[in-house]
Amino acid sequence: MSDLSSLVDALPKARVLVVGDVMLDRFTYGKVERISPEAPIPVLRVEREAAMLGGAGNVANNLAALGARATLLSVVGEDAAGAELSRLLTATLGQADGLVVEAGRQTTTKVRFIAGSQQLLRADQETVASIADGSAGKLIQKADALLRDAAVLVLSDYGKGVLTDELTSMLIALARRHGKPVLVDPKGSDYGRYRGATAVTPNRKELAQATGLSVTGDSAVAAACRLVMDRAGIGAVVATRSEEGMSVVTADGATHLRAEAREVFDVSGAGDTVMATLAAALAVGADLPAAARLANAAAGIVVGKVGTAVVRPEELRGALRRSGWAADDAKVASLEGAVERVERWRRLGCRVGFTNGCFDLLHPGHVSLLTQARAACDKLVVGLNSDASVKRLKGESRPVQSELARATVLASLASVDLVVVFGEDTPLELIQALRPDVLVKGADYTVDTVVGAPFVQSYGGQVVLAELVDGQSTTRTIARMKG
Repeated sequence: MSDLSSLVDALPKARVLVVGDVMLDRFTYGKVERISPEAPIPVLRVEREAAMLGGAGNVANNLAALGARATLLSVVGEDAAGAELSRLLTATLGQADGLVVEAGRQTTTKVRFIAGSQQLLRADQETVASIADGSAGKLIQKADALLRDAAVLVLSDYGKGVLTDELTSMLIALARRHGKPVLVDPKGSDYGRYRGATAVTPNRKELAQATGLSVTGDSAVAAACRLVMDRAGIGAVVATRSEEGMSVVTADGATHLRAEAREVFDVSGAGDTVMATLAAALAVGADLPAAARLANAAAGIVVGKVGTAVVRPEELRGALRRSGWAADDAKVASLEGAVERVERWRRLGCRVGFTNGCFDLLHPGHVSLLTQARAACDKLVVGLNSDASVKRLKGESRPVQSELARATVLASLASVDLVVVFGEDTPLELIQALRPDVLVKGADYTVDTVVGAPFVQSYGGQVVLAELVDGQSTTRTIARMKG
């Protein structure tokens, strides 16, 4: 596991080129409280909407979340959805130069309508046809230039027309000339079109369709993978098997990895996470079995999230620390990870609370505050002042313990569900990002003086003042220690 942890640390050095079908994933969230009088269908009262990268874009998004540098090549239409994809790619990857705009083509858009955690309907808009020869030529030119720096080529095939047979063959040949491995997320039953690829990553259903064989049990899966390799001229197969885990079959043998997920909320996009993790790991020098072990851990994390999601390095490190490999989610998160975790809790109907402090030397007063805060909500997030922030607020002699030590102690408490370190003097930016339902501070404050109270109250949130424990403070504890 220490080797895999080192692999996670190396992922920011990964350079990956992704080519395939990019999509715009839209999500419309709301509540269903009545049935329409016009027809026996639920009425969704829309509360918010979101858009994100889908298809090959989700592979690139996952790579970026892991810290890797990804470049995406794809084709979009000359439409609003294509323009929005360009904006999302620029925000995620820093540029969208790899998008080729093709007149007359409709950008693939999938709109999901969701009530709570239940998807009610999906509506698709798309052109499912081969891209024009001119578009394919532009992609080849771009790929030739980019493969000089990229360590791995990923072909993300969703069958929407970008990866034509001819373009796929040319891209694989181009990567081989550059000496770069090629990973393919396949589509359809004819894997001969991926001849020469380093590895393909079918799921269990796709593997059965491609071979016509049973894929029940390790030996059957291995036999099907070998048939793909022999018939299509592919170097290896990494077969994802949902709750049964993952199988890696190479010329040297088969390795079967058990699933790491403890709760499965949503498998959408899990294949993209597996592909991104495999590619990033290979790009920094891992062999295929090691890359697959890391990808298996990533898959176990992402299926525990709702909707198309990504996995972040700190989550992978937490999974590896547990692996043993089991326990609860890592409780210390970055701001981005915390926002994602809170969103997941909220979709599951949880009431999210927030409190903050330096928590330098944990004492009974702290424990009481956290216990009261947790009693007011379903999930409690604790904002923890960074070392630099504590020093500015408390003086040069503080903190007594580092932020890592303080976060570790807080995360060990049953009353705390998540810890987020912040570097500002106040937690206002953190509160604005998380939008807690309950904001908790000690009763030595008044509601008017609690940082973030007006913001939380503006959307109907609650401010709670917790009772204090007499005589308990870190300053007094330090003074007593000094005699």
